[in-house]
Amino acid sequence: MGKKATKSTRKFAASGQLQKTIQARRKQRDIRKKVERRKSSKGKGKRVAGDAEEGEEGEMDVEDESHKSKGMSVDDFLGGAFMQGGDGEDGSVDGLDDGDDDAGSESEEEEDEDDNQSFASVDDLDDEGEAHMLELSKLAEKDPEFYKYLQENDRELLAFDSSGAGGHEEEDDEDEEDKDAMQEDQVPILTKATLQQWQKAILEHRSLRALRKLLIAFRSAAHMNEEDQVLAWNIDSSSVYNKLVTTALKYTPVVLEHHCPYKILPSGKFKSPTQTPKWKTLQKMILSYFHNIMHLLSQMTDTEMQRLALTESAKLVPYITSSRKSVKAYLKACLDLWASAEDSVRIAAFLAVRKLASATDASIMDIVLKSTYLTLVRSCKSTSAHTLPSITLMKNSASELYCLDHATAYQHAFGYIRQLAIHLRNSTKVKSKEAYKQVYNWQYVHCVDFWAIVLARACDKQALADRNGKESELKPLIYPLVQVSLGAMKLIRNARSYPFHFHMIRSLLHLTRHTHAYVPLAPCILPIITSTLSVSSKPKASTLRQFDFETNIRAPQQYLKTRVYNEGLAEEATYLLAEYLSSAPVQVSIAFPEIVVPIVMVLKKTIKMAKSSPWKSKEAGLAKGLVERVEEGARWAEQKRKGVTFAPGHMNEVETWERSVKVDDTPLGKYVKVQRKTREKRRKLVEKAREGENEILED
Repeated sequence: MGKKATKSTRKFAASGQLQKTIQARRKQRDIRKKVERRKSSKGKGKRVAGDAEEGEEGEMDVEDESHKSKGMSVDDFLGGAFMQGGDGEDGSVDGLDDGDDDAGSESEEEEDEDDNQSFASVDDLDDEGEAHMLELSKLAEKDPEFYKYLQENDRELLAFDSSGAGGHEEEDDEDEEDKDAMQEDQVPILTKATLQQWQKAILEHRSLRALRKLLIAFRSAAHMNEEDQVLAWNIDSSSVYNKLVTTALKYTPVVLEHHCPYKILPSGKFKSPTQTPKWKTLQKMILSYFHNIMHLLSQMTDTEMQRLALTESAKLVPYITSSRKSVKAYLKACLDLWASAEDSVRIAAFLAVRKLASATDASIMDIVLKSTYLTLVRSCKSTSAHTLPSITLMKNSASELYCLDHATAYQHAFGYIRQLAIHLRNSTKVKSKEAYKQVYNWQYVHCVDFWAIVLARACDKQALADRNGKESELKPLIYPLVQVSLGAMKLIRNARSYPFHFHMIRSLLHLTRHTHAYVPLAPCILPIITSTLSVSSKPKASTLRQFDFETNIRAPQQYLKTRVYNEGLAEEATYLLAEYLSSAPVQVSIAFPEIVVPIVMVLKKTIKMAKSSPWKSKEAGLAKGLVERVEEGARWAEQKRKGVTFAPGHMNEVETWERSVKVDDTPLGKYVKVQRKTREKRRKLVEKAREGENEILED
């Protein structure tokens, strides 16, 4: 009986590291055998003809019986059962398209473990591309953007001495790598000279062989800090590391577009190059490189490098759409940066997501829309003055994705707006504190505002004209969204909930301003104004700072019945009422003088009652100023429609008259424009004071 394994040995085997160690040792042994075989064959002058066409480091070798491989094609050779370390049954990557939701279920080591061997067939494609050799002198006019990048970042390559270039370049590089690999337990060190040779081959010949070497080195850079990885190159210089990463990111899309160009359809969508002859050979190399980018992206902290990685990886999206695993992993990585990184990185991540959504595959669009909305909802769970700008950026950019395909977006928008309605219905039925929290929270507010932005963008009057009068598929959702917003405001009506009402009103104002849909918002705003003007007890004395209605949905208890809060409510409500009355559905209506009659009557009555109270002077002054502008606007509309000869039933003539009215020309429109500029100036001063220290705010 053999000796029983020790406890430490059993633990090491159970951890899974034993298999990796064995594979690493076998790989090193194969490399040493290959180097020795090459060295001996060179000395005897009996080098096998097939060995000259093999790749360099880590490639699979043919046995000495050359007659077995004679006459075989590359695909037959790589698919042979005698090849060690093969890819499986057929060497294909169809297993990546299983649609599994867990994008990280398979380790990246299994995909990239045998990059040197799996990519060996890429070298043979260079023989087909020799007819497409490019000269450096013609690069400026053929690819000016790439040439400009070289001028800015790689002047050494443009000034590279080409005297040694030619047919012996690959042989010299092979000899250099063989010398490095002869050292038994050492990994060759990547130098700038080696990197420049690869750059030159890629630039002049669009060499796939040089690209393969570059991507193998890039994998070493991506996994250089991991102990369980067997790397082909050692990178001991930060400058070489940065140059390697930048070169791989910049040069790879150029080579792929040269050998496997993808089609851009008239609709703006793209079609993957699956029918290209070289695609089958290059597919696995591209997917491996793409996973290495995502692995490196998760470790990057430099903003500029993150932006570069996102920008360049977006150019590779057409080549990875056939792999659902890669699509989901890339989408998750981009959305994580879109929700948490700096603004420049956020924009680059959004552009990458939009590129992904431009695929012809409808299922990818569904995945993008759903994941984007859920990421937005998670990010806006809490809102403050510091996070509000980033949330606004996310809502505006996400709305652009939903407007790429209105028919597909309708399915998602309908379901999510219905979800908001269900939360509202449950809160209305239960009427408990916990039930109210399902509606009175930041996520609900931002979701309503987001769908208002989406519908406003999709159903905008200008967008309607651009589509030759064809209405958007999203237009039927305007009514349910308005009903949900109005119902949410009716759920709780007290002074503490008025900030929540203001958020709902702003969202509906944005919707009506762009879609010209009439929404009766006056009944929602007037009660707030009348409550601030009602004669009550003297306001409580307080030293509280001015209440910020943009970053709060509920007023703290200490603000109630204070003068600072009461004046803030009156100012905000009066401004929103003026915005509503100056919006296109109300202001340009031919019936504007009749629409404002009940509003003016209510305000005048409330102002008259407030005059008896000495502490309501500011609130009464705001309301009085608004009444004067509204009455002036009504007189202006009456004067303009004096020459009308058609009856109210002639809708075509009515619409023509309303289109001739410009909001900015009306007295109320001019008043609101001035108020808007004043508020914007004050907001910028407040932000400046918040970001700086010991600054003096001057008007």
